[in-house]
Amino acid sequence: VRAVRTAVGINELQNFGKFRVTGPRSREWLDRIMAGTIPQPGRIALNPLLAPSGRIVGDFTVSCLSPHEFMLTASYGAQGWHSRWFDHHMEDGVRVENVSDTRTGFQIAGPRATELLRRVTRPHEPLRFMECRRMTVGMADCLVQRVSYTADLGYEIYCDHMSLRHLWDVLSAAGADLGLRPFGMRAMMSLRLDKWFGSWGREFSPDYTPLETGLDRFVRHNKPVDFIGKAAAAAEKARGPKRRLASFVVDATDADVVAWEPIWLDGRVVGFCTSGGYSHWTGQSVAQGFLPPDRVADGLPVEIEILGERRPARVHLAPLWDDGGRMRA
Repeated sequence: VRAVRTAVGINELQNFGKFRVTGPRSREWLDRIMAGTIPQPGRIALNPLLAPSGRIVGDFTVSCLSPHEFMLTASYGAQGWHSRWFDHHMEDGVRVENVSDTRTGFQIAGPRATELLRRVTRPHEPLRFMECRRMTVGMADCLVQRVSYTADLGYEIYCDHMSLRHLWDVLSAAGADLGLRPFGMRAMMSLRLDKWFGSWGREFSPDYTPLETGLDRFVRHNKPVDFIGKAAAAAEKARGPKRRLASFVVDATDADVVAWEPIWLDGRVVGFCTSGGYSHWTGQSVAQGFLPPDRVADGLPVEIEILGERRPARVHLAPLWDDGGRMRA
């Protein structure tokens, strides 16, 4: 965590499911199955994938590589049902390939990530936030994306799996004097909580809707395409959600929130936690969970039951780390 926040960290990207979408009707097909904006070439957009009921089937990053080529990334563990979903809704003029195990790579994140990338690529115009571009990194053909789950300045660098060791050697050598250090998934889960980023299977799942979880900000309700789940999402937006995701700072002792812990308010259970942990950078125990929508207010005191003991907590809606300035720098 310290390496990412003060220098540059490196983490393998094998934990993402990856799909290559091509064909003359690929854009139209994605526009129908995805609830958000389909980006133009060189751009990235976050996209909820909805069921007809309006519930969340997937939480995707959609990257447009050319007018008829896209890469989708999402949860590695969900690639099976995502593949079945794509097959079920397939159309002529579209091809979807699951490249989860043939396309891999690394993410680099932290204030020195741009300098590290500059050292291992030819001179080019800097990538802006939410841009993607094919680049040669060392001698590896890569797709580089300016996005990071760490809530810090960062890049995702994808390559063929046969180039992975070369990519590691190139980045490791170039980043040695920049303080480059590997970080793992437990560190990344702590880093994402600093920004209250949701996680698939915890904050986002087929049990929840975009409006309940905050993914509604990526749903393009007014796009002319009748995308899957559009009517249900519009109906929920009109009537309001039954619950809303909130974030908390917890006065924990020797155990942090994991998931499913009851949230108490006014002497009764009003919600439950979806995930939590320890923010190593800010030194606080934190959590996310659902509350009745009319009770979500910054500073609201609640109790979260951890291992049978109710611990004081308060709603904390602002990010613990950065207002987005460094992530978008």
